[in-house]
Amino acid sequence: MIVFPAIDILGGRAVRLAQGDYERVTVYNEDPLAQALEFAEAGAEWVHVVDLDGARDGVPGNIDTIERIARDSGLKVETGGGIRTLDTMQRLADAGVTRMVLGTKLATDPAFVREAVARFGREGVVAGVDARDGMVAVEGWREGTSTPAEE
Repeated sequence: MIVFPAIDILGGRAVRLAQGDYERVTVYNEDPLAQALEFAEAGAEWVHVVDLDGARDGVPGNIDTIERIARDSGLKVETGGGIRTLDTMQRLADAGVTRMVLGTKLATDPAFVREAVARFGREGVVAGVDARDGMVAVEGWREGTSTPAEE
């Protein structure tokens, strides 16, 4: 089994949201790279990084921080949150990100997902399904859909 410790980034800090609520934030580390290095020291090989600003706003807000984690932590990085364009995916791949998680685009734009997989490979693109009350949630948990999460 591979364990993926997670770092959620909001406003440049490592945080956790209470049930996806952007108003209920707990800060765990002011420096997400320092948090990633702690995970590496503990023996992690991977880290799952979520750009919460990107998930909420639809454009990456912490891409420089994610690039630093990919470049300087020694960990394989899987990241998601605000990935809505192939250009963003290319920038992340160029920075050394191993896998990119698509959530909103997965639920709303199958053609985009096909193109992403064609460009970055099946190992480079991961499906991320957020669900609330059994239904797919998109746009950083702020919008629900009529699609059951099982689909």
